[in-house]
Amino acid sequence: MVRLYTDDLNIGYGERLIVKNLNIQIPDKKITTIIGSNGCGKSTLLKAITRIIPHHTGEVILDGENIVKENTKILATKMAILPQTPESASGLTVGELVSYGRFPYQKGFGRLTKRDYEVIDWALEVTGTIDFKYRPVDALSGGQRQRVWIAMALAQETEMIFLDEPTTYLDMAHQLEVLELLQKLNVEQQSTIVMVLHDLNQAARFADYIIALKDGEIVKAGNCEEVITHDVLRQVFQIDAEIGKDPRTNKPMCITYNLIKGENKHEKTTDSIYSTFAVNY
Repeated sequence: MVRLYTDDLNIGYGERLIVKNLNIQIPDKKITTIIGSNGCGKSTLLKAITRIIPHHTGEVILDGENIVKENTKILATKMAILPQTPESASGLTVGELVSYGRFPYQKGFGRLTKRDYEVIDWALEVTGTIDFKYRPVDALSGGQRQRVWIAMALAQETEMIFLDEPTTYLDMAHQLEVLELLQKLNVEQQSTIVMVLHDLNQAARFADYIIALKDGEIVKAGNCEEVITHDVLRQVFQIDAEIGKDPRTNKPMCITYNLIKGENKHEKTTDSIYSTFAVNY
């Protein structure tokens, strides 16, 4: 089943197009991961799908309706997004931050109801952050803070959660902690999870569906066996990858890789910078 899809979506900044004629379908109640090199349009796509930024042309359709025409509060009851580096006002407690997730349901003066408090406590319980409820967010570790942000998204009671690089700046243990929590939410709460990840092995391990982007266009979309392949990774990242099987999950994993000389854009850009430096100085 597909509730969310795009139709010939074009997204850009000014005259420059970042995402071009994109047609994707987000499987409902599954975990979808978007992969690709820096600057390929992953975060831009996520922001456009959730209406944080406008798109140039095309449509984003949710439940048969164009999201551009959707009421903001109603849309906020259907989808929640966590940006790459969320920031909260200094001095907020965990409970106060999570309470912001109830905004779409507030009326009048915005006072929290008994139902609101029940949902906030539920979100804290599910994410294992109930013991932090009265602590300042600033006093938490990176992994704890990320779980609190996920709790805020859960407090919105949406069926779809979008996350832009939720494991950034976290150590390996906290990365796994966050991804296992998202997997738990998908299984137990039937949440549709859409996230951007850089780690290919994490994408293969946790995703049901992977979308590989290059220069704002889809190279391949499908399950991990279809996307985490030598040919796809060569095209998307310009790497010569050795693909094996994860002995614990039996899913594909990138064992090692080399840069493909002459095809790596970063290498060319660096050479250009050095040449300019030599000429000017």
